[in-house]
Amino acid sequence: MQRVIQSILAGVCCTLLMAGMSWAEDVCIDCHSTISPGQVKDWQASKHAEMGISCDTCHGDEHKSATDYKKAILPDEKVCAQCHEEQFTSFSHGKHNYGWTVLNAIPATHYAPDELIEGGRGCGGCHNMGIKTEAQIADQRAKGYRYQNNSCDECHTRHSFSKKEAQNPVACQQCHMGYDHPQWEMWSSSKHGSRYFAQKDGDLPASAAVPTCQTCHLPNGTHENHTAWGFLGVRLPLPEDPQAAADRVTILKALGVLHPETGATTAIFEAVKAVDLARLDQASWQKERDKMLNTCTQCHSYAYAKEQLDMGDAMLTKADRLMAEAIETVAALYKEGIIQKPEGYPYNYPFILALMHTNGANWDQNLDGLSYIDQVLLQMYFKHRMRAYQAFFHVNPDYAYWYGWNMMTQDLGEIKHLAKTMRATHAK
Repeated sequence: MQRVIQSILAGVCCTLLMAGMSWAEDVCIDCHSTISPGQVKDWQASKHAEMGISCDTCHGDEHKSATDYKKAILPDEKVCAQCHEEQFTSFSHGKHNYGWTVLNAIPATHYAPDELIEGGRGCGGCHNMGIKTEAQIADQRAKGYRYQNNSCDECHTRHSFSKKEAQNPVACQQCHMGYDHPQWEMWSSSKHGSRYFAQKDGDLPASAAVPTCQTCHLPNGTHENHTAWGFLGVRLPLPEDPQAAADRVTILKALGVLHPETGATTAIFEAVKAVDLARLDQASWQKERDKMLNTCTQCHSYAYAKEQLDMGDAMLTKADRLMAEAIETVAALYKEGIIQKPEGYPYNYPFILALMHTNGANWDQNLDGLSYIDQVLLQMYFKHRMRAYQAFFHVNPDYAYWYGWNMMTQDLGEIKHLAKTMRATHAK
């Protein structure tokens, strides 16, 4: 009943917004057919055009000439919410909504060029996802970046705003690929992905099960996406096994979530909590795990699905043993004074959230940025550990082993070798 009422209200809202459409249809289309013909063609093919939602509905009617283009409103998600309230509310509760907040919380972000962040050609191109405050939008526009203030058009690209486009797994590829999150590569070369492409080519019947990104992570059109382990692959409470618990504590210290000496929670823990970056109690983790099990049982038996996900948990525990050993090796060099605390580090301890920032090319010891051994440690976590556990859950054997686990063992070996060399050099 609630959805019916919302649908009726949305229809009324859209009808009211259509007032004045003839002006926009004549003036905007005539001009922009020459200036930006692609946008006009997309709009003309859209559901918006079919329903009579014209340019001034979203952009206002203040912009009337080439010289006053800045008067055109660049709509944020709240404008979309006037007709799509259910989707807006769902999105606001999902992890995509925290993309921009998380990006700006990472220290390394603020060392990157504005063109890559505010301009959207690097991390900001994907981490633009997230409802911004008016102050954040104003700050972007003051820097000259006017086009990064709406999340909806990341998946439903403007001006077609196609639902089918957003449901195509290729829509996910633009962000979920590459260095620390190659989910596209994992899925597309897994059995799930290969079946999707086989069906698309007509080599599987239309009734065949071909799970896409959206099938598992955005089922039934929801915009509220979460995963049990989260992006960082850490959670609370600690496991019962003493070694596994100690390893996770070590990783949480290197993330800055726990104080490396006292073990107390830090301000970074509060930030992680605020953006729901990790499951911090058993109930919230179990909720997401049960949702995924329900998705898996659309094709598989419950026993088989649970066994596979349990194996993924066990795999992550083993990967964390390698990771913790590497962190402890580097931490010892900090404690011995062989590595000096880089600028911006919160503690005299390895800090994984520094990512790959460095201010110079001295790989052995760059006091303004990171030592080379730190670089290897960060790569081990963000590139190879991510691939080891993410690929396991995405059912991709090659990525899980050769691009993940095997590379973690190589990283650990290099870190131990570097530590031995650095001690020998420091002693001279």
